[in-house]
Amino acid sequence: MTEERNRSNWAGNLRYAASEVYEPESIDELRQVVAQEGSLRALGTRHSFNRIADTEHAQVSVRRLGGEPVIDADARTATVPAGARYGDLAIALEEQGWALAALASLPHISVAGAIATGTHGSGDRTGSLASSVAGLELVTADGSLLALRRGDPDFVGAVVSLGALGVTTSVTLDIEPSYEVEQHVIEGIPWAHVLNDLTGVTFAAHSVSLFTTWRDAETIDQGWFKRRPDRDDSLPRDHFGGSPAEGERHPLPGISPENCTQQLGVPGRWLDRLPHFRLDFTPSNGQELQSEYLVPREHAVDAIRALQGLAHRIAPLLQVCEVRTVAADDLWLSPAYGCDVVGLHFTWEQRQTEVEGLLSTIERELEPFAFRPHWGKLFMVGDVSARYPRAADFAELRRRLDPARKFDNAFLDAHLPR
Repeated sequence: MTEERNRSNWAGNLRYAASEVYEPESIDELRQVVAQEGSLRALGTRHSFNRIADTEHAQVSVRRLGGEPVIDADARTATVPAGARYGDLAIALEEQGWALAALASLPHISVAGAIATGTHGSGDRTGSLASSVAGLELVTADGSLLALRRGDPDFVGAVVSLGALGVTTSVTLDIEPSYEVEQHVIEGIPWAHVLNDLTGVTFAAHSVSLFTTWRDAETIDQGWFKRRPDRDDSLPRDHFGGSPAEGERHPLPGISPENCTQQLGVPGRWLDRLPHFRLDFTPSNGQELQSEYLVPREHAVDAIRALQGLAHRIAPLLQVCEVRTVAADDLWLSPAYGCDVVGLHFTWEQRQTEVEGLLSTIERELEPFAFRPHWGKLFMVGDVSARYPRAADFAELRRRLDPARKFDNAFLDAHLPR
């Protein structure tokens, strides 16, 4: 058992209530911990903003299990330790000529934690990080090892699991040959252009992020277009009504871009372009809060217009808002289950009471558009099971794998009761 000095999450907006934290160094040690504890929650890199990983009992981290990725070139998969960070995994894959289809904005998050919460990158043709999972292994409530592969009956329920089924030890991911990406930043794109042809904008590159501070409700501050020269057409000459940035940019206005990945259309390795931030930049605790709502693509334009109407209330509390797209998948608790979605992501000033008050208003405005909140971010809505058609099946899977409710906590009871 290891006691951590810092018992806060990454942002410092909450402290965990757990009485102890285990950091086993072997699978057998992990199995023993899980079997002996009456109540337990898995802890990743703590880049969540709510109490999804919290408990008054014990937490367990798999970051010390270690191991190198095992690549199966014929199957085009890599089996990796659950506690590995995406940035470290990306380097190991690139060294052997392989790549992932997507990376999140920050490469410092753990593989298991990102997958379990449905975390994503961006792209009309690219699913969430969880959609690349071909297999996983976890320790279940009685200390047993359970291996699941794509096609197994329980697989689609176990990938985005919120830590409710057990403690993941390894994950097998789809990989592809390494590729290059160009990153172009376009400033001052009119919202009217985007809302008139959302697909034309978001389909223009392998990954597209639209950043706005909502200080100007009619104009997008920056569009980041991560283009694959081997697949994507050139960006349109009119630049969607905006102008190419004349220098490197940070998503936040006025912040130095030194820690951001290279832009200005210079080709580079996938791992040096897909994240917004450099792999060798390790962020300290962030003075921020984050929320994200994912809406079916068919409702995206109306949802964005609803945010335009709240711009005067959003801007004073906001650092930046990012709009991204994610392709549909079949994972039961994925926010992209059953439909392509558009993510409306907010990075807030760390003023939690005010932010939470505003989130209630935002959620009321977005309610007609069938939003699903990101599992690891701040949100105010309670029971969300009605938003997931397979929630009852997931509840049955929890009862079967964890009959004594070892992996339950207050977050799951509130948002996904069984």
